[in-house]
Amino acid sequence: MVDGQGIGDRHAALASDARRRVLELIAGAREPVDAAAVAASIGLHVTTARFHLDQLEGAGLIRRAVDRTGIRGRPRILFTVNPAVREDGVQRLLSHALVGALAEDDDGGRARAIRAGERWSSAFDLEARESEPGTGAAGGASDVGPLVHILDGLGFDPIAQSLEASPGQPASPSETDARDGMVVELRACPFRDEARHTPAVVCSLHLGLIRGIARSGGHDPDDVELRPFVLPELCEVRLRGDWVPVDPLAN
Repeated sequence: MVDGQGIGDRHAALASDARRRVLELIAGAREPVDAAAVAASIGLHVTTARFHLDQLEGAGLIRRAVDRTGIRGRPRILFTVNPAVREDGVQRLLSHALVGALAEDDDGGRARAIRAGERWSSAFDLEARESEPGTGAAGGASDVGPLVHILDGLGFDPIAQSLEASPGQPASPSETDARDGMVVELRACPFRDEARHTPAVVCSLHLGLIRGIARSGGHDPDDVELRPFVLPELCEVRLRGDWVPVDPLAN
């Protein structure tokens, strides 16, 4: 079984389109490949290819081996897919099947996906409780940092800022009372392709996850709103209420 940190590392590594292409290339190759072959096949500079290979290896998705046969000088470093990734491929097919089944619900799978996301959030209860009101830097307000940290570990590349600073859709008149809240921009998504095809399921799963994290931190989950694709590569989480911005100097 892969622990939560390992899952987060994999999601973060696969949040990059280029790294997903590198992994697909290695997984589909009949023989081990080196950085030069990866670079040539995908159209990357070899230094960039090595960077992506290092990230994939660090996440446990690929393995390296040294080829010392018949070559003088520096040996070639060859890469193969981790056998567990092939198992993940089967799991991904299962996930597609489950998403498709949920999408057949009358509401497109939204309600059941939200409930599933809320159950998923229980894996982060301890970390989420660090954001309970009263623990932040501004009296009774709460720190958005734990939520951002959890989303970052899952590969969403989040940035928290005030609602006024958001580049997404402008607030409606009904939202003017929420201007004391925060917006968390999700600049990446490890499930972006799936989300484009079945947003009612995938985005609702993520909404349920964030709602559950907010509830564990002592917040009203109804104060959480997820806005998918406010820009082609950007989603937003809007948090109403008293949230303390992330301190960029804090560790």
